[in-house]
Amino acid sequence: MTMTKRDTYTPESLLAVAVGVFNERGYDGTSMEHLSRAAGISKSSIYHHVRGKEELLRLAISRALDGLFAVLDEPGAREGRAVERLEHVTRRTAEVLMAELPYVTLLLRVRGNTGTERWAMERRREFDQRVAALLNQAAADGDLREDVDARLATRLLFGMINSIAEWYRPDGGGAAERERVADAVVLLAFGGLRTT
Repeated sequence: MTMTKRDTYTPESLLAVAVGVFNERGYDGTSMEHLSRAAGISKSSIYHHVRGKEELLRLAISRALDGLFAVLDEPGAREGRAVERLEHVTRRTAEVLMAELPYVTLLLRVRGNTGTERWAMERRREFDQRVAALLNQAAADGDLREDVDARLATRLLFGMINSIAEWYRPDGGGAAERERVADAVVLLAFGGLRTT
């Protein structure tokens, strides 16, 4: 994703380039030189818009987290039985992951080596806890099988959703392809979890 003309450079396009380089090289393995080469601009041009690569990391991770947390504010996540809200959150989380694939992939790869990474991990735990609370409520309502531990079910559910980042490649299928994958996630997960 090399940019050839400076007049096409924007902070958003720089962020997209940075995410690509971070995902390819790893955050720790990426230097400002790598970023400037990939963007086709000078390091000073990058510093004109951001303080450094950690700010780019925070912007990228924020984009992923904002998308995930927005799901929790949707009417489908706030209204109805807990199991229906959980299904909505599961479907939409998978859709957000695919729509924002490079950004969510980066979020899933943070390991806590910087302040930004530790902040991201804390926010991710908060998201996971909110979804786990929905799962626990659905179990308490009697809508999920009693013989499946709620904590284990939460981990398996997130494991399935997060694994999409490892194999999903948008090949022009757009929203229809994302919907097909999200439908499969919900069908597989809740076919095994629901009591009816």
